[in-house]
Amino acid sequence: MPHSNIDAKTRGRAKTLRRELTKAERQMWDLLRDLRSRGARFRRETPIGPYIADFAWLSARIIIEVDGDSHETEFGRKHDAQRDAFLTRQGFKVLRFDNADVIGCPDAIFTMLETELAPFLTEGVTP
Repeated sequence: MPHSNIDAKTRGRAKTLRRELTKAERQMWDLLRDLRSRGARFRRETPIGPYIADFAWLSARIIIEVDGDSHETEFGRKHDAQRDAFLTRQGFKVLRFDNADVIGCPDAIFTMLETELAPFLTEGVTP
């Protein structure tokens, strides 16, 4: 008996994606890990329904997506809209960041993350 409602194919794809992070995803993971001391508990490549979230803080209902060029196509934008609508119906807030911004402006991204996540973070000093 399966232990969740996640399709085995989706679960396998998520496992593969965790091993193959892009440069921008690795950078975002480093930024999110810096928030762990303040209570942020993100998971990488997390299956949620038929989709895989780049980063998910399940208890806070926050998803962070790091988007590359494929998201700028007509198909990519349509797929993202459907995906975001599904995730929003599941009670998640989806935050999207462009690959180039994550790599080129990590300090600005970190500031945006702190602002968006402030209601869920505990007091403390970030490393």
